[in-house]
Amino acid sequence: MSLILDQPHAPREGEELDLASIEPFLKDSIPGLDGPIEISQFPSGHSNLTYSIKAGDRDLVLRRPPFGAKAKSAHDMGREYRVMSALHGKFPYCPKPLAYTEDASIIGSQFYVMERIKGTIIRKDVPEGLNLGPEKARALCLEMMDVLAQLHTLDIKEVGLENFGKPKGYTQRQVQGWTRRYHNAKTPDTPDCEPIIEWLEANMPPEPDRASVLHGDFKMDNVILDPHDPTKIIGVLDWEMSTTGNPLMDLANPVSYWAQADDEQDFIDIRMMPTHIPGALTRKELIERYAEKTGFDIPDFTFYICFGVFRLIVIDQQIYYRFYHGQTKDERFAEFIHRVHVLTKKASAIIKGGMSL
Repeated sequence: MSLILDQPHAPREGEELDLASIEPFLKDSIPGLDGPIEISQFPSGHSNLTYSIKAGDRDLVLRRPPFGAKAKSAHDMGREYRVMSALHGKFPYCPKPLAYTEDASIIGSQFYVMERIKGTIIRKDVPEGLNLGPEKARALCLEMMDVLAQLHTLDIKEVGLENFGKPKGYTQRQVQGWTRRYHNAKTPDTPDCEPIIEWLEANMPPEPDRASVLHGDFKMDNVILDPHDPTKIIGVLDWEMSTTGNPLMDLANPVSYWAQADDEQDFIDIRMMPTHIPGALTRKELIERYAEKTGFDIPDFTFYICFGVFRLIVIDQQIYYRFYHGQTKDERFAEFIHRVHVLTKKASAIIKGGMSL
C-alpha cells in the first residue's frame, strides 16, 4: 500500500523565500544541519505560510506570516513558537520547535522552524486511495475529540503556561476582538453582521471556573494522521492563535466548521473538511464525546456555535481583504467573499434556532 503523505510543491508566485538569506540562519541556529538546503511550499492553508526545508536527511518546516498580512496579532510567530516550546514533550502531538527569529531582514518577517511530522492531512475531500469507510470515519472523529479533550485537561501550571494569555474575561474579549477585526477587514461587498454581533454581546455566557490551554483553530486539516492508520492522530499543527481561557470557545471551532450530511447544500459546498461523509459524527455527537472525555459540564451551546461561525466569517473576510486589495496573488482567495455570505446566513439561522446540533 502506498502511503498518502502531505507533499510540498514549488512556492507560489510572490511567496518565494530567499535561499541565500535563509541558509546561514538555519545552519547557525540548528545544530547538525548539513548539506544543501532545498525549499518548497505546502500548497494549502489560508493564513500563515508553510514551507518544507530539506537539508541532507533532515526534514524541517518553516512558518511565516502571509505576505501583506493586515491582522498582525493573528500571525504572531513568537507566540506560536512559545506555546509549542512549552507543550512539546508534554502534549504528544506537538511538533518539536527548533529555531525562531524576529529579524525581518532575513525573509521580510519573523519566522520559526520546527521538525516535520510526516503523515496524512485530510482537507476538503478524502484523498484518493485513502480507505476511510464509515467505521474509520467515525473512529477518526472520536480521536479528534479525544485529542482536544487531552489538550483542554492539561494542567496549565504543569506545562508552564500559567502566564500565557488572560483567562479572566476571555469570552468577552474574544467577541470584542473578532468584532474589531470584522470592522477592520470590511470591503464594499461584505455582508452586514451587526445583528449577529449585537446578539453575541447580549447572550454572552459566564466564564467557566476552569481555564484550559486552547489551540485556537482545532479542525481536521490541522491534524496529521498516521499514514498507516488514518484513525490515529500523530500531530497537531497551526498554534498561531493558541492561548489560555474558556475551553468551550475552543470546542466551538471544530463544531462550527463541521458541515454534516443534513445541512443546507451551500454550507456543505463551502466545507473545508469531509465531515459529511458516512460514519462521521454529528455536531451533537462531537460535543457529547468531548463532554465524556473531559468531564466538563456543557451548557446550551447556541452562543458558542454562533460565535464560532462569526469567527469563521471574520477569518474568511480577512483573507478576502488581502486579495481584494492586491496584497496576495493567490486566486483561491477570490471566492472567499462567497464563503462570508454563506456563513453570515448560517450565523443568522443559528440565532433563529435554525441550526440543529
